[in-house]
Amino acid sequence: MSQNFEAAVRKADVLLEALGWIRQFRDRHVVIKLGGSAMEETDAVKSFLTDVIFMSTVGMRPILVHGGGKAINAAMTKAGIHPRFVQGRRYTDDETLEIVAKTLCGEICQGLVEEIIRQGGDARGMNYQTVNCLFGRKLMLPGDKGEPIDLGRVGEVTSIDRDALLMTCRAGTIPVLPSVALDETGGKLNVNADTAAAAVARLIQAEKLVFLSDVPGVFLDRKDPSTLQSHLNAERCRELIRQGIIDAGMVPKIEAALEALEAGVKKVHIIDARIPHSVLLEIYSDKGIGTEIVA
Repeated sequence: MSQNFEAAVRKADVLLEALGWIRQFRDRHVVIKLGGSAMEETDAVKSFLTDVIFMSTVGMRPILVHGGGKAINAAMTKAGIHPRFVQGRRYTDDETLEIVAKTLCGEICQGLVEEIIRQGGDARGMNYQTVNCLFGRKLMLPGDKGEPIDLGRVGEVTSIDRDALLMTCRAGTIPVLPSVALDETGGKLNVNADTAAAAVARLIQAEKLVFLSDVPGVFLDRKDPSTLQSHLNAERCRELIRQGIIDAGMVPKIEAALEALEAGVKKVHIIDARIPHSVLLEIYSDKGIGTEIVA
């Protein structure tokens, strides 16, 4: 057999392996959160969006939720505003909020939509400038003595426009949602993108919730790549948080994942956006490359 023929057979085997998963996930919703420094790598983002178009083409219904912390920091620096963080969350006054909203909804969201369309897919930005889908309330964090800590115009998602979101998916269009919500008075709120994605997945009971970031998943020892955990259940995740093995920025991500699982989302995946076709490898192959978490 020639090398070209063997390569063609291997490609056919890959397609057949994917076939079962394609059938299983047809017409199922998957919420994908894009964030971290991976968003700074243009080629990685373009490759990821190609994967999302593939998912939509073979019948899955992807919904993108994105943040944009580094772009917001750059815009604030340009405006002469120094970022301030409280318990790991960005303090958001009115001036900061306008920069957050402009960066997320006007620049990043529109850029993602335009790239999907450029590649031959169909996408729609859904936010307060178009059709708003995320609604929320102001978030107060508990202090050391139980006192409420005010974060300014920071919020959490309490409800979504489910009908508008699902109708967009049914039309074969990929919704792109920046992590900005509106409160009951129509005021804007800056929302953590991980918790926003988890809320969307929870409220539509998505098949999957995928966190795309700049880390490959959950490690027992971050210095040892062989300790990457390919499969975890909720109880084990809570144990790792108690032990301090899951720490820092991974904690809100995992806690959001556990809430989504409790509400009926079947699986949560944490994968590295910088690995080419990481989403397809995680979802459409027998052995994924990140960490999957189940209830």
